[in-house]
Amino acid sequence: MAILILAEHSNDALSDSVLKTVTAASAMGGDIDILVAGENAGGAAEAAAKIDGVRKVLHADDPTYAKRLAEPMAALVTSLAGGYDAFVSPASANGKNIMPRVAALLDVMQISDIIAVDGPDTFQRPIYAGNAIATVQSTDAKKVVTVRTASFKAAGDGGQATIETLATGDNPNISSFVSEELTKSDRPELASAKIVISGGRALASTENFEKFIYPVADKLGAAVGASRAAVDAGYMPNDYQVGQTGKVVAPELYIAVGISGAIQHLAGMKDSKVIVAINKDEEAPIFQVADYGLVGDLFQIMPDLETAL
Repeated sequence: MAILILAEHSNDALSDSVLKTVTAASAMGGDIDILVAGENAGGAAEAAAKIDGVRKVLHADDPTYAKRLAEPMAALVTSLAGGYDAFVSPASANGKNIMPRVAALLDVMQISDIIAVDGPDTFQRPIYAGNAIATVQSTDAKKVVTVRTASFKAAGDGGQATIETLATGDNPNISSFVSEELTKSDRPELASAKIVISGGRALASTENFEKFIYPVADKLGAAVGASRAAVDAGYMPNDYQVGQTGKVVAPELYIAVGISGAIQHLAGMKDSKVIVAINKDEEAPIFQVADYGLVGDLFQIMPDLETAL
């Protein structure tokens, strides 16, 4: 069995999600190759070549792939289809954009957001906001899979895979990059942070996030997240959202501040190793999954916590 992983990267650096995707692919068995497509992405290709268990890295370097638009990326992946039995990607924004197109072009099903691998064609994935786990077996000749990387450990380094340069594939020319607005922060990236502190609608304003959440996050070296209710209310940008329709995280420590614990939020963070909940409502569902719960007013507790830290 031959497996091709679509790498998540920033051209100069490889995402940690690729290491976890390699672990998932290894459980499927067979040879693992990584496709690094971008512009001036030599650094990411070299990093991919050092991952344990990787046979070779396919490096496609061209302005066509600079922003990894879904249409040219899907065309590139499917042009390589003859040599592979499975195509695997992190279930990131890029993965969710590109892989369904790959599946459609190959006329096969996609198996989304897997959390475990039972065999080369059998996978586990959450349904009903994580309340049930479905075991899915694919009889398709080609498997297209996205991985919930929070459920897998990162592969080690020390590999010495060869790097093979690919020619630029066909570009359908049906989409073009216009612009992007990036959130810049000195804090860790939310999806890969070891500590995450999230605020809910109880914070009541953007200013309160800045006053009560940010100082504690800076003391802990933590990433900042938010519930959907806080995002919908405009207190935080969309890319801070943790939950079923946001980012799925599994840090060493997750602190939920003023979050009631709706099932959609729990689906995005309940795999965290240690969960701390701060809420004035002792009946809040978040306390059912928390390892440590503190009942009280966050506007008093958070300054005290900052002082203690």
